[in-house]
Amino acid sequence: MEQPPVARRKPVARTHHGDTVEDPYVWMADRGAVEFVDHLALENAWAAQQTAPLQGLADDVFEEFRSRIEETDLSVPVRHDRWWYYTRTVEGEQYAVEARVLVADHPDRPALTEGRPPAGEQVLLDQNAEAQGQEFFGVGASEVSPAGDLLAYSVDLAGDERYDVRVRRIDTGELLDDAVRRTGGSLAFSLDGRHLFYTRVDDAWRPHQVWRHELGTPSEQDVLVHDEPDERFFVGVGTSRDDRWVVIAIGSKTTSEYRLVDASTPLDEPRVVAPRRQGVEYDVEPFGDQLLVVHNARRVNFELALAPVTCTSVDEWQPLDLTGDDEFVTGAEGFDDFIAVTLRRAGGTGIRIVLRDADAPNGLGEAHDVSFGEPVHTVHVGANPESSTPTIQVVHESLVTPRTVEDYDVRSRTFTLLKQQHVRGGHDLARYRQRREWATAADGTRIPISVVHRDDVEPDGTAPGLLHGYGAYGISSDPWFSVLRLSLLDRGWVFAVAHVRGGSEMGRSWYDDGKLEHKPHTWGDFVACADHLVDSGIVARDRLAAEGGSAGGLLMGVVANEAPDRFAFVHASVPFVDPLTTILDPSMPLTVIEWEEWGNPLEDPEAYRLMKSYSPYENVRPQRYPSLLVTTSLNDTRVYATEPAKWVAALRHALEGVDDARPLLFRTEMAGGHGGQSGRYDTWRQWAWETAVLIDQTTGHPRPDADPPAPA
Repeated sequence: MEQPPVARRKPVARTHHGDTVEDPYVWMADRGAVEFVDHLALENAWAAQQTAPLQGLADDVFEEFRSRIEETDLSVPVRHDRWWYYTRTVEGEQYAVEARVLVADHPDRPALTEGRPPAGEQVLLDQNAEAQGQEFFGVGASEVSPAGDLLAYSVDLAGDERYDVRVRRIDTGELLDDAVRRTGGSLAFSLDGRHLFYTRVDDAWRPHQVWRHELGTPSEQDVLVHDEPDERFFVGVGTSRDDRWVVIAIGSKTTSEYRLVDASTPLDEPRVVAPRRQGVEYDVEPFGDQLLVVHNARRVNFELALAPVTCTSVDEWQPLDLTGDDEFVTGAEGFDDFIAVTLRRAGGTGIRIVLRDADAPNGLGEAHDVSFGEPVHTVHVGANPESSTPTIQVVHESLVTPRTVEDYDVRSRTFTLLKQQHVRGGHDLARYRQRREWATAADGTRIPISVVHRDDVEPDGTAPGLLHGYGAYGISSDPWFSVLRLSLLDRGWVFAVAHVRGGSEMGRSWYDDGKLEHKPHTWGDFVACADHLVDSGIVARDRLAAEGGSAGGLLMGVVANEAPDRFAFVHASVPFVDPLTTILDPSMPLTVIEWEEWGNPLEDPEAYRLMKSYSPYENVRPQRYPSLLVTTSLNDTRVYATEPAKWVAALRHALEGVDDARPLLFRTEMAGGHGGQSGRYDTWRQWAWETAVLIDQTTGHPRPDADPPAPA
């Protein structure tokens, strides 16, 4: 191919609030059309041709990935009832194996012996066997029945997040039931294991119903348990830690409601814990005869309350006053001897332990925070299925500390290391440095940035850098360790995470200040972070790249339009870059529920005006853009491939008259979903290729003085 593909233009008018727009690529909305699929194939061929000289670098990076990763590995086994449960991987196999062994045979946690699984292993689910012959394979949920004899699991074979349910007898592997198809993925057993609760999705891919299925019967006999008519609300289903309750969660972006079904009487109607009230969000954790309730009925940053498990009203919530106004409560888990509260404070994550005290009026006594030595880190509560445990599993990592799983004794306040992610190849992780930087946004708000690089990288304005951003839905981009990232750091790169508004890093107000009419704060913050990295000499002005996916892909599209001079290269993954077209169409996936995040441009002229002002697709212009890599998946149901395809077509058209235009590459995974491919080796190869493109388009070549460090 001598030229990139040129998409056919056929303008179609769209009029809202007196504004008429000519959209030349409406025809791309039909993702199954031969013309559209053929166009994506041509774009893939162009990307492959243009990056063919990078194949050697991509192969090197892929081998670097493999050389550092334990390909045969075992997760930390977790005890539940008579069994240790774990997952393991095998070198050369794409997917994991879920398995268990008896505690009686392994009084201590089981482990691999010379790569072999523990003696007496009982395989629950071999995903490799299930995936044979499939281009895509994903597991939505896997649940063991309360008696421990059955496994129910849901599988996605297309990447479109519609799951078929299968139930097997664990000891024999016999398939007992596969009658339920095209579900929302989540599952819950009744206490006797005879009934299975699951969700269904509507035409807009919204989980909107909960159904009850009796094993061994046709799905036509299934019973509708809850139908959610309000299109703003998603529905999910699960079970409590003690298996006593089937928990139905119903939530929009701003409002929630929970319903409980006694798992011992699964035919009963669900009972509402507290009727929904617009703007009030809550979460429940059943334990014993009580409920832990995390809610924002009185406090922006949420708080913790206690209620009887029979609760039917917010009036029964008893405040516990365990956190302050400046602490954002994100969850709580109840155990026999203590409560574990997860929270955010000053941009970081934390866990607060509250011991039980039978003599106290509310049954609770002394509280303390679990402390870690790193100022920049991420911590969360791990898997703790047993309520009687005197310890709690916690998971800790940072930009320089591999994922570390520990048992924390809540009374002695001591840690027992269970497992730390192993980085093979003799890497000296002490050579990497992390810190927190602060940028200043246009309105004076200080924006945190997490930064990592090798110890021989100086802030002299010469280093290449990659800035990661997301900033939506209140999802925080907390620091995480990545073995794959070492391929950049060992080439002299700086990696940074911009904790922009729209996430919840600095509390709930951080989210509220980056949504609806405040949405432009998200990209303003990101550009401020980019400027800080350059002005501080942390990265070179002409060697800064940016990356983001989904809503973070929208962020990439906006900064590419509005601040093209800040970045040498931008990678937009599954990008939400035609948001106005999508959110104007209530029949599209997720549209109605998104109105509480972005605004309703159908009814609100100001929301329409604002979204049109920043929509990447609506604001493409003839200018010198950064080098762009756009990646997507044909079967993505969260962000249709239509959006990036239209954006790339508009960019190609605009760049026709731009001298010295930089490369624009567009690659579609033809058998994948929102998360891309499903197999781990396929995913690593994709990431290796993307890394090679990033290096080439940002620096032209790796720094010659940045050889990997010698083995320790």
